Amino acid sequence: MIRIFRAPLAALSACVALAACSSGGAVPGATGSASVQPSSGHPSSGQAAKGDGTLTIGTVLPQTGSLAYLGPPMFGGVDLALKEINEAGGVLGKPVAKFDTDSGDTTTNIASQSVDKLLAQKADAIVGAASSSVSESVIDKITRAGVVQFSPANTSDAFTTINDNGLYFRTAPPDKLQGRVLGDLVVSDGNDTIGILAMQDSYGSGLADQVTTTAEAGGATVVERVDYDPKAADFSADVARIKAKNPKGIVLIGFEETAKVVQELVKQGLTSDRHKWYMVDGNMSNTNFATAPKGTLEGVKGTLPGAAAPEAFQKRLLAVDPELSEFTYATESYDAVTLIALAAEAAGDDSGAAIAGELVEVSKGGEKCKSFKECVDLLKAGEDIDYEGVSGPVDFNDVGDPSVATIGVYQYGPDNTFNAAKALEYRKGNVAG
Repeated sequence: MIRIFRAPLAALSACVALAACSSGGAVPGATGSASVQPSSGHPSSGQAAKGDGTLTIGTVLPQTGSLAYLGPPMFGGVDLALKEINEAGGVLGKPVAKFDTDSGDTTTNIASQSVDKLLAQKADAIVGAASSSVSESVIDKITRAGVVQFSPANTSDAFTTINDNGLYFRTAPPDKLQGRVLGDLVVSDGNDTIGILAMQDSYGSGLADQVTTTAEAGGATVVERVDYDPKAADFSADVARIKAKNPKGIVLIGFEETAKVVQELVKQGLTSDRHKWYMVDGNMSNTNFATAPKGTLEGVKGTLPGAAAPEAFQKRLLAVDPELSEFTYATESYDAVTLIALAAEAAGDDSGAAIAGELVEVSKGGEKCKSFKECVDLLKAGEDIDYEGVSGPVDFNDVGDPSVATIGVYQYGPDNTFNAAKALEYRKGNVAG
């Protein structure tokens, strides 16, 4: 059973829209040959460290595939965190090493090959994947190797109970939360009839299930639901099924193929000024719809797990990658790396098992701190810490899910870009129960 308590809505002012690596590259100053300095960690177990003394982080994030547009902000969040960590002296007295790889998507075997490469490079923790389905395809390989897998973007409910040897964590909340927010939003906007177009995989179907449950509990009727093949060349028949039922609200759950679905909706007369459209984190984008005629998405609403990237944080990201135009999951990626580094420092050990053993502890219950430098100084002083992330408080529960989650509601303007409208904060109990 999941116990969810809703906090009061907090209004947000409009903000800037959230929007070659197979061999990897170390962050400036982070090399495999860095000289060994005395460890500054504080082992909690008193046992000898089992790591090699250098924290090595690998990334398996989308450079190609259906979520490639999310790659730049996620890599940006990782790189910014590592830059700040290494400027603060690194972890255990040494710079953190980093290797980047591509996750591709479920149509390829790229992720599995990338993981093999990262394990050969002795990664202690792997950040990724973005897609829940991709992560499900590699989680056994990663965790059986004793390596932490930490996703900034996986939202599938399956990870709450998956067999992960205690080595899987995420900064994105489960779909049950986003699905409840979206279902409530659709109903509160006066839609008593709803059509759902969802990509057919664990992410799309699972999120559609929760939206359906929530919307129907609120008095609405899902008059048609289509779980489509995201690789299909044509979506005309799928959209025609929705059109035949003429719903007031249309929920679109997918990835980049949503741009083609939108074109078909417009072609068949189901435009956003006649029906209310709703999107989710997989397709809320300021780049996927860049070529759509102005006004195509005006008024369209959607949900994104996590708070909007603060403007000051965006400026720090742009200093790392000046070409960033999307910021979705950048904060969650930044927090993932920072938490991994703090856990290794707290354990006095860079091994995967040691990191996993401290991740819950550094995320809650101690003295609050908001940066690696501030937190690591407290650790060196013998203090217990509670890292307060840019993406939110995090506060891991015993199964590696964030126990406090913020779900942002966003709305597109006439230029087909979106801004924050409001945020909903959820606190949940034992999701494994």
